Amino acid sequence: MRWVRFDLAGYTRIGYLKDGLVQPVQAASLLDVIAGVETDAAGSALPFESLNLLAPLRPPKIVCVGLNYMDHCREQKVEPPPAPLLFSKYPTSVIGPEELIRWPKGLTEQVDFEVELAVVIGKTARMVREDDALSYVFGYTAANDVSARDLQFGDGQWTRGKSLDTFCPLGPVVVTADEIPDPQKLPLQCRVNGVAYQDSNTSEMIFPVAQLIAYISRAYTLEPGDVILTGTPHGVGVFRDPKVFMYPGDVVEIEVSDFGVLRNPIGEPIE
Repeated sequence: MRWVRFDLAGYTRIGYLKDGLVQPVQAASLLDVIAGVETDAAGSALPFESLNLLAPLRPPKIVCVGLNYMDHCREQKVEPPPAPLLFSKYPTSVIGPEELIRWPKGLTEQVDFEVELAVVIGKTARMVREDDALSYVFGYTAANDVSARDLQFGDGQWTRGKSLDTFCPLGPVVVTADEIPDPQKLPLQCRVNGVAYQDSNTSEMIFPVAQLIAYISRAYTLEPGDVILTGTPHGVGVFRDPKVFMYPGDVVEIEVSDFGVLRNPIGEPIE
């Protein structure tokens, strides 16, 4: 099943996508769906293409993984890490399809793109075994781990450069886990102004999804609705020659498998 969140006449609704139509349901949010709240139909089905889509959910927390693709390590000429490298993005960074990516004027001059597979947790996970880890997944979506490289590298830690408002586009749909029997076989791509800069496959992950869930849950509890960004493949702008960054007027598009296009324009700086 494929879930979307959308605005309808000023009201936020949730529904599932089938054959180009979205069927609204009684649940108020994806977190309600995850919790098992009633999902009976509520109103007529609507054309998917006509909807004003929103980010599919506002995660309680976002756990991110750095340097988790072999091709990304190769482009940096670094050894793969011995264990997952974890950091966080704040929920206030989340936006949906077509929303503007923006940042305060003068704060950063090196805004980069990162296509990622995002994992949506479906039930409380604490100290889970790798063999059981995928059973804790509700579904998957696409993410853009937008990064201010000058802040990320200048600060000596990644939180500020990764967590600016609008720096975590999610969507357009959440695909439930039953449709993705193997999350390690998904193509993913990032385009800026129609040019494909990242084009890879989740098979390049150093630490697969199940291993990430097990590793993270040994450190802290994952709760329903939490999102894991599983890392980005090669092709990011900062490691290109010449470097490629995003500026007002650009458009960035993220695709993971057949989840649809997560498209976001770059807006003018915030004065």
